[in-house]
Amino acid sequence: MKRGSVIGNIAKDLGLESGRLSARKARIDTEDNSVKYCGVNLNTGDLIVQERIDREGLCAKRASCVLKQELVLENPLEVHLINIRVQDINDNSPQFTDDSLKIEIRESAAKGARFLLGEAHDGDIGENAVQGYTLQQNDHFNLNINSKAGGRKYCELVLDKELDREDKRELMLLLTAFDGGSPRRSGTVVIHVIVLDANDNVPVFSQAVYKASLPENSPLDTLIITVSATDADEGLNGEITYGFDHVSDEKNNVFSLDPESGEVRLAGAIDYEKESSYEVQISAKDGLGLVSYATLIIDVTDINDNAPLIYLKSLTNPIPENVSPGSEVGIINVQDRDSETNRQVRCSIQQNVPFKLVPSIKNYYSVVSTGQLDRELVSDYNITITATDEGSPPLSSSKTVQLSVADINDNPPVFEEQSYSAYVSENNKPGSTLCSVSARDPDWRQNGTVIYSLLSGEVNGAPVSSYVSVNGDTGVIHAVRSFDYEQFRSFKVHVMARDNGSPPLSSNVTVSVFISDVNDNSPQILYPSPEGNSFMTELVPKAAHGGSLVSKVIAVDADSGQNAWLSYHIVKSTDPGLFTIGVHSGEIRTQRDISESDSMKQNLIVAVKDNGQPSLSATCSMYLLISDNLAEVPELKDISYDEKNSKLTSYLIIALVCVSTFFLTFIIIILGVRFCRRRKPRLLFDGAVAIPSAYLPPNYADVDGTGTLRSAYNYDAYLTTGSRTSDFKFVSSYNDNTLPADQTLRKSPTDFADVFGDCDDSPEVGT
Repeated sequence: MKRGSVIGNIAKDLGLESGRLSARKARIDTEDNSVKYCGVNLNTGDLIVQERIDREGLCAKRASCVLKQELVLENPLEVHLINIRVQDINDNSPQFTDDSLKIEIRESAAKGARFLLGEAHDGDIGENAVQGYTLQQNDHFNLNINSKAGGRKYCELVLDKELDREDKRELMLLLTAFDGGSPRRSGTVVIHVIVLDANDNVPVFSQAVYKASLPENSPLDTLIITVSATDADEGLNGEITYGFDHVSDEKNNVFSLDPESGEVRLAGAIDYEKESSYEVQISAKDGLGLVSYATLIIDVTDINDNAPLIYLKSLTNPIPENVSPGSEVGIINVQDRDSETNRQVRCSIQQNVPFKLVPSIKNYYSVVSTGQLDRELVSDYNITITATDEGSPPLSSSKTVQLSVADINDNPPVFEEQSYSAYVSENNKPGSTLCSVSARDPDWRQNGTVIYSLLSGEVNGAPVSSYVSVNGDTGVIHAVRSFDYEQFRSFKVHVMARDNGSPPLSSNVTVSVFISDVNDNSPQILYPSPEGNSFMTELVPKAAHGGSLVSKVIAVDADSGQNAWLSYHIVKSTDPGLFTIGVHSGEIRTQRDISESDSMKQNLIVAVKDNGQPSLSATCSMYLLISDNLAEVPELKDISYDEKNSKLTSYLIIALVCVSTFFLTFIIIILGVRFCRRRKPRLLFDGAVAIPSAYLPPNYADVDGTGTLRSAYNYDAYLTTGSRTSDFKFVSSYNDNTLPADQTLRKSPTDFADVFGDCDDSPEVGT
């Protein structure tokens, strides 16, 4: 049949749906993986011819020729044995071994003598094999047709009329063999008859059939058997020569026959798996051409010379790592060409891998998973399958199957740290790097690709994205704006790491951002007020002793830590040796007792510095009047004049004011004696006395020794009659180095009387 010819519909015969053949990977296979003569049409289910089928090549002379094929189906695994009976057609003509046969016949041969001509060979069987012979019309011979065991026909040449060598020394006859096929085929051979002198005895074999056995793979030149024949004639007529008769080229190359001794030896390799038995014809011919025949049957015995062969029929590769235990991932087939116990095979997986072999149909095994797979632990498996037969000694073979595990997204990104901290100085540049977060995902490719993002949230009422940003690829966190330590000192953001799997997995981490202080705020002087052209004036008694508290500079710094540690210094003063200031308290005190030679007006310039790097500072001016009472005080407004003005101008103005107000001052002193005997020393201010709390910074705290005003000071404010721009303030302190409240400067009425009498008298200090 031609290739593609339909043998039958296998799907219909097996009751299968033709549409399911493709899904179940239907295919035709053979037991020994030889030539696949048939195939299956997956669309129609037809069994078709795939390779030319030669019955003679497959089955030789066997009466029944069955081609065994297997239909293999998967999901689930099924194997159906298909027996295809190959029918013979008349495609071979009868053939003789030689183109001509040479027969020597003695002229003494009697009428009816028979001469074996042998047989013609036809590869076909049955009716298509050789059915008969015909001999060309002649005067001396007829043809006699006989049958051998098995139905093979051969012919004999029968002498019908005696030969006369002197009349005719040789004859040429044409023998035709024909088969019973349709159309009939035939083959011919020329018989060359040579007439000899009389030789009336033919060789006779000791046995009609010789039998021998030989193990396969026997060494060459092994003696198999010795055949022998005898001839009653003498001389040349009794010399016997042995030879193979009608042996094919294949068999002729396997065995050798000594023509003189009759020894049959092994000339080529024999394999039980290819041919288990040989049958050959041996002829014995005497010197004058008489021939007799014997049959030699050689049986080949099997030895365990074939290791099992492992064939991988199906494999799911790669397999997902979440495959459930017990899933079939592959199919193998094991074949051993030996016979009986030599072909019994055991299969096993020797490595410690999560797979096992499960016997299936015939020589098929399923590779089944036994445990949960994890690609992150083992991504590839080299599974070695070993097959061992039951022979002696046993033979084995191995096959390694590489199996890859496909990744699924079963691992979320994991940050390297449980939390992150970032430290940044205030006034940073927008876009500067704060820190970097990093997460690892052990999954593969896109399942392991990590993308970073900020989770929504607020910082001080504003979206977190307005403060920081994160690089989605690297995890580097950048500042979006400049931070101010005085507004907030720290905040937290949440960063999410997400992979690209489906569905994506994610994890979060908290990043704490801490802002460190920078010395970016100068000290702020609260008292005396540095604003405008106003001035602060303190009244200092002439009797003040060294170490007495005169005034205090109050300042704060919006920074923190050492950037807010303030120190006070007098950078310029009218009399450098008269006053000193506390470095940390800002208290202005006298260094010594005040003398008459000291100038009444004292101007101090105080600098307040913080402890930052670099240090920032602020300055203020403090005006002090050394006087015991108001009578000695010049016009207050004169103090606002610049000290750089000429002293002469100042004296002239003071003198003019003194003359103008002499009488008014006299009246005021008379009235003041009654009301102000025990009044405390007064402090003169320009502007309001009280320092409103709203003037202080929101985070200002009155802490002892920090450079701010002590809680031990009490302030009382009074307004004088007729005062326009000036206020008087008297201070009392509980500090030992300051003047006590009961030691305030005061004068008795008699003291005021003495003023008019003796202006040089010093004021009395009450105890």
